[in-house]
Amino acid sequence: FWLYLGEGLVLPLASALVMALTAFALNMSYGYFVESRSKRELAHLFGTYVPPELVDEMVKDPDSYSMKATSKELTVMFCDMRGFTKMSEKMEPTQLQALLNGVFSRLTDLIRANRGTIDKYMGDCVMAFWGAPVETPEHARLAVKTALEMATTVRKINEEHRAKGIPEIGVGVGLNTGPMCVGDMGSDIRRSYTVIGDAVNLGSRLEGLSKVYGVDIVVSESTRKLVPEFGWQELDRVRVKGKEQSVGIYWPMAPVDRLEKAQNDELKAWATFLKAYRAQDWDQCDLMMLNLQRMNAKKYLYELYSERVASMRLLPFDPEWDGATNFETK
Repeated sequence: FWLYLGEGLVLPLASALVMALTAFALNMSYGYFVESRSKRELAHLFGTYVPPELVDEMVKDPDSYSMKATSKELTVMFCDMRGFTKMSEKMEPTQLQALLNGVFSRLTDLIRANRGTIDKYMGDCVMAFWGAPVETPEHARLAVKTALEMATTVRKINEEHRAKGIPEIGVGVGLNTGPMCVGDMGSDIRRSYTVIGDAVNLGSRLEGLSKVYGVDIVVSESTRKLVPEFGWQELDRVRVKGKEQSVGIYWPMAPVDRLEKAQNDELKAWATFLKAYRAQDWDQCDLMMLNLQRMNAKKYLYELYSERVASMRLLPFDPEWDGATNFETK
């Protein structure tokens, strides 16, 4: 302006303004496309593992998430479908495939609806975990809730199978909470977002124990402590293969506010039985077992412990016994 008044000079302002606006537009476009690409890459990386709702949360701040391995407290689930081996002997492969995929889809929907991350499918088993990649403080509660919903869904599936003349299936779920290494792991050829560690291995062992105790869900003590709003029946203290320390295992009966008086009475009687069992007071065990079997005559857990008491009664008192059951197989 002063050059114009004093010297009569006119600068080409139009071209300068165009250049400035072009630079601004390019900068904004670059930032937009880089951000969009980052979000697309994040959605591609995690889209097959986590529910769409969690991906939507993640793309709001993509820089906070990566495949880099880290150690976190998570809850892991192993869910094994039972009965498909027998079905495979009688059904065509395509029929079995359609049936298995249908069951998997319904159970997977429950995992995703409860903010779970699908880890992998292994034959007729699905593995999932809660708490990563998105922080989920209530990971243990959501995992237990999912397991109970799975058990309910399998019962509904069996009703459909009976109506169609198809053999019924069973389900065994193991849940454990603890520190796990989570991240993108594998080879140069194939990798996956997964969890590893002792806590993961224990979750797998617990799934296998569901058959031993005649229940559909087995939950570790570490998970139970984080979910006090459920009524729990202690199944045992176990020492699994490769571990020196025993862990408590539990079965979730129902949310505390839905427990009936009869169920509460049964839990109290069972707690008294376990106290006598671990004290090796076999006469008291027999007395309490009579009461328990009157309360729930069809419960396999009580049949199992009746047989244990009968066999252990023949042994001398062992002051070194800690009340735990040892399992030497995986």
